Amino acid sequence: GFVVGHAGLYQALAMFAVAYFIIGMTVLSVCAIATNGALDAGGAYYMISRALGPEFGGSIGIMFFLANVCGSALYVLGLVEAVVDSFGIPPGQKVATGVHVLPQSYWYELLYGTVLLALCLLVCLVGASIYAKATFLIFLIVAVVLGTILVSFFATRPTGVPIRLPHLNGSETENGSFTGFSLDTLRKNLGGGYGVDYTTGQMMSFSSVFAVMFNGCTGIMAGSNMSGDLKRPSYSIPRGTISAVLFTYLVYNLLAFLMCATCNRILLQKDYGFLRDISIFPPLVTVGIYAATLSAAMSNLIGASRILYALARDDLFGRALALAKKTSANGNPVMAVVLSWLVVQLVLFSGKLNTIAGVVTTFFLLVYATVNLACLALEWASAPNFRPTFRYFTWHTCLLGIAGCCVMMFLISPVSASVSLGFLLLLLLALHYLSPSSTWGYISQALIFHQVRKYLLMLDVRKDHVKFWRPQMLLMVQNPRGSARLIDFVNDLKKSGLYILGHVELQDLDMLPSDPLQSQQDSWLSLVDKLNVKAFVSLTLAPSVRHGVRQLLFTSGLGGMHPNTLVLGFYDDEAPQDGLAQHPAFTSAREEVPLGFPPLREPTTPKLLSAREYVGIVADALKMLRNVLLARQLESLDKAWELRRAASPPPTIHVWPVNLLRPDSARYADTCSLFLLQMACVLNMARAWRRARLRLFLCVEAGTMPHAQEEKLRQLLKDLRIQAQIQLVPWDAITRLHWQTCRGPPGGPAEEEEEEEGIVNFPTNTTQVSDEYVCAANKLVLEQSPAPAVRFLYLPRPPADTSLYPLYLHQLELLTRGLGPTVLVHGVSAVTSTQL
Repeated sequence: GFVVGHAGLYQALAMFAVAYFIIGMTVLSVCAIATNGALDAGGAYYMISRALGPEFGGSIGIMFFLANVCGSALYVLGLVEAVVDSFGIPPGQKVATGVHVLPQSYWYELLYGTVLLALCLLVCLVGASIYAKATFLIFLIVAVVLGTILVSFFATRPTGVPIRLPHLNGSETENGSFTGFSLDTLRKNLGGGYGVDYTTGQMMSFSSVFAVMFNGCTGIMAGSNMSGDLKRPSYSIPRGTISAVLFTYLVYNLLAFLMCATCNRILLQKDYGFLRDISIFPPLVTVGIYAATLSAAMSNLIGASRILYALARDDLFGRALALAKKTSANGNPVMAVVLSWLVVQLVLFSGKLNTIAGVVTTFFLLVYATVNLACLALEWASAPNFRPTFRYFTWHTCLLGIAGCCVMMFLISPVSASVSLGFLLLLLLALHYLSPSSTWGYISQALIFHQVRKYLLMLDVRKDHVKFWRPQMLLMVQNPRGSARLIDFVNDLKKSGLYILGHVELQDLDMLPSDPLQSQQDSWLSLVDKLNVKAFVSLTLAPSVRHGVRQLLFTSGLGGMHPNTLVLGFYDDEAPQDGLAQHPAFTSAREEVPLGFPPLREPTTPKLLSAREYVGIVADALKMLRNVLLARQLESLDKAWELRRAASPPPTIHVWPVNLLRPDSARYADTCSLFLLQMACVLNMARAWRRARLRLFLCVEAGTMPHAQEEKLRQLLKDLRIQAQIQLVPWDAITRLHWQTCRGPPGGPAEEEEEEEGIVNFPTNTTQVSDEYVCAANKLVLEQSPAPAVRFLYLPRPPADTSLYPLYLHQLELLTRGLGPTVLVHGVSAVTSTQL
């Protein structure tokens, strides 16, 4: 009567259509999720949490708990209104007459609500079995009453119905009319005629009437809320829910038509209990109203308790809900029932039914939207294990349900909707950072996998262009205990590119019962999390380190994302230091330092690879057209101290783009030099290194027009948009040492042969460079002050003759000895561009 009295038949039917469209889409999603696996206690909360993860599940669980609590209070207040309407002393009278013996005031009505709520509490405390029996009995009563009402529309003769309304300190009487079936009455009730709600004194509108009406449709979740108490929830929930939706939709539409065709608007708007006045047996209508509202109040109360119990059992809120875990001997969550009853009792203080209707509707719509979202996410993830036996849904129905819920939330009450969404967001953030990890599975991972696979297929390596080049690193780590700072440093170098931590385990799978790398994977992933680096982990078994690195260079990555740069620690005789034990991520009181990595190698213990094998790895990478970085003494780099020290002078990065082991070819614009410049620039672009300044050292000899060389280099830096300070370094004395030990003067036959053959492999240059020269070059680099945070040096190619590998490595060791954190760089691919 309230709905059609204010909205008219057309708008009432539209409201029913909109409400049941939203409910219908949600029911399809509920049925799909309910038939995709075993359901437990919690209903919609259980479905959402197991589909979307603990953050969404926990936050929506709280919202759904509040929705059921407010819904229970709403129905109790509705029952109080019905009781007071039947047995209350009319306004303006002070003496009870006949059956009108109940005083009317805010506190008296609160008392009546408390008594009725206590009755609901008693039924719920006994358990689900007595509740099921009570609701079945109530269903029979309501069915009989409904039949009586339908007969009354046809059997009752036209009559006037006096309506007593409160007015100031007394009351006034208006006359409503039951006209019987009348075309004139129907025509007058077709359009809307919103008036003042006589219970609250508020002007009604489409949104406020819809908010009240929608609460009569929220019982669709009653069955799913009892999922933990049903024998076969996957069978019962779809059939029971769909049947209830279809039946109530037909009944609501039929009653709306009958009311509009037989009752004038005054009767519909001013007397919400008019069905008693037109019934052939009025007491039966009263009993039906009481039974229906009492059933709805109990349904919401027991539903709220089951949701609270499920939340407590999942430990998402820790000790805050620990009390709600306690159950009776037969498994009834009595403490959850009591706690839910207390919250409902608090909501009863709001006093009027229509006051909280908007909030309840907003909460329910938010829950329905999230149920649709859970089903949509499962459908879009395309996981093979999502195969519900209920197939009458698509992602379109889920999307329509979400859109309908969101639109109606803001139409009913923009303020309530905004506050509800803000509260939901706060719960999401709190659970994301505070709740323990779960083993339910995260739909976000399935969705990410689905999207990443799609975009990886779209990433075409044939469309790569130097303008969009980025470093994609494979860092080989023997033991993370000795490489924590190197791992962090390479993370700064990757510039939003691919970063893989590679590790080779020297074992033979034929001799092992199972793969030993599976047990190590978790330790490596935990390491990545603790160090807060954006890296993947790739582990392999191989008979030698060199074979393992080859495997990783060939197979690491996927599609267009594969490593283009190999990073190795330096091969020297220094004893490894456990940097992991001193790392801030592992020194807090709450963390255990050991992660499952073995202790570091003792200084007297032989290494896992020889010097020849180490250089062979470098040669292999270059043959495979991978850039190579060798990092020495990066574990001594205290990045936090370097970057936090006094602003004047800021920390510096020294760049030596000339091949110091080949003084007869001091070129700055070859591929390797440009790659070295690029890597130094990339490091400087990282957020942590932006305060640092690049210093570029230009080695010049007398008589070679140094200023012209400087200007040429400055123009190159300008074209490449690299900001760096250029410093001229005379090195005549250094190169003189080289020519004194060479077999001939510059331009002689030996050098010409080297120019022809040595551009690629430098077969003879290694033997021509003396230790004295290399030490002098080392001293030249070391003397440039102030001392930098890190140095970038040119890495020559290994010699073609593998017997010279130890000598080559010896020269690199001399060149970088005592320089502090140093990166030797050799690039084989073009990485810089001057084009737009």
